[in-house]
Amino acid sequence: MPHAASRYLAEGPRVGIRHFTYEDGPEFAARARESKDLHHPWLFPPTTEEAYTAYAGRLIEDPTKAGFLVCAKDDGAIAGYININNIVGGGFQCGALGYGAFAHAAGRGLMREGLGLVVDHAFGPMRLHRLEINAQPGNAASIALARGAGFRLEGFSPKMIYVDGDWRDHERWAITAEMRA
Repeated sequence: MPHAASRYLAEGPRVGIRHFTYEDGPEFAARARESKDLHHPWLFPPTTEEAYTAYAGRLIEDPTKAGFLVCAKDDGAIAGYININNIVGGGFQCGALGYGAFAHAAGRGLMREGLGLVVDHAFGPMRLHRLEINAQPGNAASIALARGAGFRLEGFSPKMIYVDGDWRDHERWAITAEMRA
């Protein structure tokens, strides 16, 4: 019997990563609504199908972005998402990561496994050399995820990104292909 192709770009023991699709709108928006307390004040993912369609469209159609859904392999449920934004080629070969777990999956290690898969995919098929994460200093979960994936703290940027109505300080974390190897 022929082997069925996986729906995932990469798989670990408990999760697989795949690209966003427009058909993911109902589940993604529902998970985002369920996770509002977990995300506030750090993230504001789309909570309606209409907002999801616009959001996913940017990730699907813009070559400077790549969006990945982290899905539990046991039931296919979306556990979270990891996006590579501001992808620059040439001599830079870099992208900036943004991510969020959904409440039903938070604290179970699924995002850590998914982040490892995305980093491997970025340094492998995508041929990037460097990935960056900008995290607000009070966002302990985000910083723990960056540190656990081997990112190193490179600096602090006051008033770096406009989030939740104000310019917020961010810690800058990064990893290179050589560090991952």
